[in-house]
Amino acid sequence: MDVSKTKSSFYRRLYVAYLIDTGLASSVPALTEVTGMPRRTAQDTIAALADLDILCEFEQQDGARNHAGCYRIRNWGAIDKVWIKSNLPQIKTVLGYP
Repeated sequence: MDVSKTKSSFYRRLYVAYLIDTGLASSVPALTEVTGMPRRTAQDTIAALADLDILCEFEQQDGARNHAGCYRIRNWGAIDKVWIKSNLPQIKTVLGYP
């Protein structure tokens, strides 16, 4: 199946936001484990969420060092997270994620 880079990039951002929001993967190491994507791709995808007006912030653990903590979705902007959940199988198929 041929998928445009624009669509796969959009789906990747939606999927990463969904994983963070549900707590299934709210750190870069967890995202790489769940999706198999490279660390740099996970970092770039989190940074690119702002392009979709998805507000994602890092929460440092109290007293922790070396940026220990997790990401949280604060606002979904115009994105409907119910649509993402409903279309999760299609999104994962397009991206080739387990």
